[in-house]
Amino acid sequence: MKLFKLICMTSLLTFTSVTFADVAVIVHPSNNAQLSDQQIAKIFLKKQKSFSGQQKAIAINLPMKNAVRDEFQQKALNRSASQIKAYWAKLLFSGKGSAPKELTLETDVKAFVANNPNAIAYIDNKNVDASVKVVKVF
Repeated sequence: MKLFKLICMTSLLTFTSVTFADVAVIVHPSNNAQLSDQQIAKIFLKKQKSFSGQQKAIAINLPMKNAVRDEFQQKALNRSASQIKAYWAKLLFSGKGSAPKELTLETDVKAFVANNPNAIAYIDNKNVDASVKVVKVF
């Protein structure tokens, strides 16, 4: 029986693959802001409201439970989905802020950024095209 369990576990591990995508932080092509990892995190946590040149920053998120969002939160914000949820709940209930706007699809996120000079967002790096500018890849 132990051998059977070992074979099953080995099989599951062999056929289960976890893919981690490179996450690209994108802005409008006209945006010349130079952003550090810390500044990116602050913008998405709404601790910083503008780019380095005083241009207002509008952060856009993908929906909760989206793999790219989870990857971004882990790599860029150093927080889990549950930590982010608790962070926004605390700010919302205290009246000190609300989470960034969410768009459902990466194509919608990319289109929003391409049409809004103040926008900043993230998408899977493989979906980047000339309509947006990459400022960081995590």
